[in-house]
Amino acid sequence: MLERFDPRNWPVSTEALIETLIALGIAVVAAWLLHWVLFAILRRVVARSESQIDDVVLSAVRRPLRLAMVALAISIAAENEALVGRGWDMLAGFLVPAVLGWVAFATVKGLAKGYAVQMAGVDDLVAHRGRMTRIAILSRTVRVAIVIITVSLVMLNIPGVRDVGTTMLASAGLAALAVGAAAQPALKSLIAGLQMALTQPLRIGDLVKVDGQAGRVEEIRMSFVTVRTWDERVLVVPTSRFLDQSFENWSRVSEKLTGPVFLHLDPDTEIEPIREEFERFVKEHPLWDGRNLALLMTEAYPESIELRLSMSADTIGDLWTLRCAVREHMLAWLRKNQPGALIRHRLEVDAANQRAQEANA
Repeated sequence: MLERFDPRNWPVSTEALIETLIALGIAVVAAWLLHWVLFAILRRVVARSESQIDDVVLSAVRRPLRLAMVALAISIAAENEALVGRGWDMLAGFLVPAVLGWVAFATVKGLAKGYAVQMAGVDDLVAHRGRMTRIAILSRTVRVAIVIITVSLVMLNIPGVRDVGTTMLASAGLAALAVGAAAQPALKSLIAGLQMALTQPLRIGDLVKVDGQAGRVEEIRMSFVTVRTWDERVLVVPTSRFLDQSFENWSRVSEKLTGPVFLHLDPDTEIEPIREEFERFVKEHPLWDGRNLALLMTEAYPESIELRLSMSADTIGDLWTLRCAVREHMLAWLRKNQPGALIRHRLEVDAANQRAQEANA
């Protein structure tokens, strides 16, 4: 049974085998040399361009195109070599779709990376995040489609798979229903990802608050979004969650925000000195951007009053730091200048014991 695999029993002469190997070797070497010359010329042409996209794309497709040119050279040599012609035809059915898919995949990936590199120096951070989000989602969608098409073309060259495909086409109605039902979550995620790229309710780098947790959007994929919180935890949120339910985006238009600090004080507190000290401190603070500054009494209760101290800053991080500084400074100032404004709840144990003894006497 294994005798047919013995090279001594093959109906091929040694001279023909050597000639075939030489022809294939010449074809491979010629393809490598042609690839080297071609990319040497392209590198010089690209070096004269001001855009960085072509440099990144050229680097990304270098290896896939080398393999594609080698495969093309072997195909040309196989036409004149009967020894490898039939075997190469069978292999080419699998290799050609894989190589072309690799080239297309590398091209799309290189374009996405090139656009990201070119936009790295943009001053408008909001526009930069929007473009990066659109590029990331659309490029990922195209790459997934390329992989699916490539695998499908390769699998169709397998006779058993081809027969299964023919059988499924005979019952296309039932197959469509079955595939549609099974792929509903994947299609929903795909549509949600495309909606995210087009409408952009959030972008990579936005500061969002979802499910009571605030953090920066690190990655947007078809099925989920990762959000990095201040304590370095990563929240994995389904993409459809941002389209089906409400969430807070603190940097949708700009990083500039106004934030409050609340003080609960005694009703007998003098407000005007507190307002003057608050405005003086914030105006001298380097993180204040000069837009909003106000102190208002927002609530009044029998036991306390509520003061809202609002201020603004250029970024969300600066605003957080400024609010913490104001909170710390104002409490220290109140303890020193208006200690009676701070609400205290004390239990007078000695007086209570004396009243209890008088009652029992």
